[in-house]
Amino acid sequence: MNLGIAIADFSRPEGPGGIARHVGRLARSAEEFGFTRIAVMDHLFQIGIVGASEQEMLEAYTTLGYLAASTERAELLALVTSVGYREPGLLAKMISTLDVLSEGRAALGIGVGARFNLAEARGLGLPFPPVAERFERLEETLRICLQMWNDDDKPFEGRYYHLERTLNSPTTVRRPRPPILVGGSGERKTLRLVAEYADACNLFHGPDLRHKLDVLRRHCDDVGRDYDEIEKTVLLPLDPGPRGENVPALLAELRRLDRIGFDHVIGPVRGTDQHAALHLLGERLVPEALTI
Repeated sequence: MNLGIAIADFSRPEGPGGIARHVGRLARSAEEFGFTRIAVMDHLFQIGIVGASEQEMLEAYTTLGYLAASTERAELLALVTSVGYREPGLLAKMISTLDVLSEGRAALGIGVGARFNLAEARGLGLPFPPVAERFERLEETLRICLQMWNDDDKPFEGRYYHLERTLNSPTTVRRPRPPILVGGSGERKTLRLVAEYADACNLFHGPDLRHKLDVLRRHCDDVGRDYDEIEKTVLLPLDPGPRGENVPALLAELRRLDRIGFDHVIGPVRGTDQHAALHLLGERLVPEALTI
């Protein structure tokens, strides 16, 4: 079982001047301990499950560029990009740039956005259309990214997006292209898009995970996709406890998730001291997780 961290809390006692050091140190430590992915949220206001909206929040792709320079091995992605925030041609170019500058470590994590995006989108004047339209835009965005990463510079004509030339130079370092992860648990649309276009899914941790994977398998059967080709990832908070007392329960849950069929757990590192919590996870959880 592979583990990744999601950096979600940027607040520092010393203020904004301490954020870069904090984020860089977390990422380097995670990589040293064997975490294989480092993710950030695509939010512009802090979300309620972490803190007040006024708390510090960094823009995702600027942060990923910084993390590319701060690390050497871990895969880098947004978990997940909100489809309405960036035009798809620009987004494909951003992922390509991140991939080149990280020497082949970029992935595209993308979804339709959720209730957390509404207030920030309205606050900053960003598009956030109704959910049905966001799903249609998501599918067109996936098609555009795949076309641009396939060295195909022909025009793209969709309902929402019209690109005269999908040129993408330089090409990505990662071959055949950066992997695509579609986040979300919607059974009718999201998991269908995973089956049709994605290399990985990302589900919220909950009691219905086995059912969600069964739904994904049915969508794969419907579109002629090999279910086993798709990496199954789940978002699970990682809180070892102040002295590591939660590690046995976390390990038991990782073993259960492995039996269900998950390959990768990604989670925010919880605890009043993120660095201390990360060290406990690195010393006590990661070595055992890698044997699962």
